[in-house]
Amino acid sequence: MKDGIHTVGWFEIPVTDLERACAFYEHIFSTKLHIHQMGEDAMGWFPMNEDDCGSHGSLIKCEEYKPCHKGVKIYFSTPDIEAVLVKVGEKDGEVITEKTAIGEHGFYALIEDTEGNHIGLHSRS
Repeated sequence: MKDGIHTVGWFEIPVTDLERACAFYEHIFSTKLHIHQMGEDAMGWFPMNEDDCGSHGSLIKCEEYKPCHKGVKIYFSTPDIEAVLVKVGEKDGEVITEKTAIGEHGFYALIEDTEGNHIGLHSRS
């Protein structure tokens, strides 16, 4: 913590169909999510290593959370935005904003996942 500001420590992306959402994110990021049942809630955890920097998080299916593109927007870092954007359409997602330069900060793009959430992508190149 610096000056009372905390870095993001965990995120949750609401879903209505956990299997479909896991398949989407596993495909676009070439990774494996791990399903955990937490009482009545089901979560698909993104890979994590406690020693890595950055935030950890999951997809979550529960009664209180509903997918929405007007909610919190998170950005996933990726070395190759264009490769991820190709995969988005392959799993029935939608590209909202193509790879766009943001000056010295690199590039970003916005996608809509299979659940209706708008998710950001960021890369330095």
